[in-house]
Amino acid sequence: QVQLAESGGGLVQPGESLRLSCVASGSYPNVYTLGWYRQAPGNQRELVAKINPVGGREYGDAVKDRVTISRDNNQNTVHLRMNSLELGDTATYYCHAKFDRQEYWGQGTQVTVSS
Repeated sequence: QVQLAESGGGLVQPGESLRLSCVASGSYPNVYTLGWYRQAPGNQRELVAKINPVGGREYGDAVKDRVTISRDNNQNTVHLRMNSLELGDTATYYCHAKFDRQEYWGQGTQVTVSS
């Protein structure tokens, strides 16, 4: 099993930047693809970004020009840097880990973009 602990959410103004972090612990977290999804009220959960163990990245279409995902395998941590935040980025952001048929979710961290 893998446990995921997110941090870094909060209230920001439009145009500002934010970094989310997620620490993975448990059984062999380095073999998992780690990523971030988000869900706003009334919307489906959507991919923000994910990164595999060797650094291959995939970004969601809604944010791909404004976010960067990175991972530190020594620290079992994945980071999400979001720039030029917009009102539409307001959501709960969830850390996700997947390997083969196993997948795990963090509890989520709230990001609110408001002026």
